[in-house]
Amino acid sequence: MYLKKKINLFKSFYLFFFIVILVVIKPSSSNSEQFNFYADLVQDWSKIFPDQNRNAAGPKFFKHILNKEITYQDFVEYNKLYCAVSGSLIEPNNRPEFVYLKSDENNEKICGFYHRCCVPCSCDLMKYSKVKKMKYNFTDGEKEFFVLTINNPCGKKDFPKQVNKNYFCDGDKLDNNQVVVIDNKLVIGLFHNASKCNAQSISTIKNHEITGDYCELRNNSPLNEVQGGMGDIFIRMARD
Repeated sequence: MYLKKKINLFKSFYLFFFIVILVVIKPSSSNSEQFNFYADLVQDWSKIFPDQNRNAAGPKFFKHILNKEITYQDFVEYNKLYCAVSGSLIEPNNRPEFVYLKSDENNEKICGFYHRCCVPCSCDLMKYSKVKKMKYNFTDGEKEFFVLTINNPCGKKDFPKQVNKNYFCDGDKLDNNQVVVIDNKLVIGLFHNASKCNAQSISTIKNHEITGDYCELRNNSPLNEVQGGMGDIFIRMARD
């Protein structure tokens, strides 16, 4: 009888140990190779955009991702999967554009990578967005990174009708509950692998067929002649 009890106790302990091991090794969003970030955003689409209108709503993606309990690397992976300008989802393993933007602090050129849905979005971003540094505590500690920002658009009389203003604004003020705000700037996305530009980086960007000649043509066109991408929707929301 004593031996039987001992065997049952051992079996119970073994079962408990096995369950603990399963819980520990269960795939989660902290394991970037096993977790499908794109599928997770697709599943959350209706939470992010209750009325299904994602026009120029990159800020909603950024806020939604930042609210997750994740590591910094997972945060980076999520932010590769939407266009900060258009609000469109982007297929995994997309190739980012190498661009530069001005720092909001001192107008210094900051170079980095931008994941976009279509070519014009890179041009619009380079002309109408600026970057700021941001710190945030993730599950693996505090990290500092560059974010893409635009000025507060909420008080604009010509706020584009195609964009859901209620996603961003509370009257003329930015709504901190729905978007991330830094110094009254609206954060629209993450600027990947960003750092101060050097002469070679700027030359590479200016001589590229997209970020060079094409963007120069688009960014010098009258607003009523701008075509492709979001057209003038993001531009009207982001311009001063």
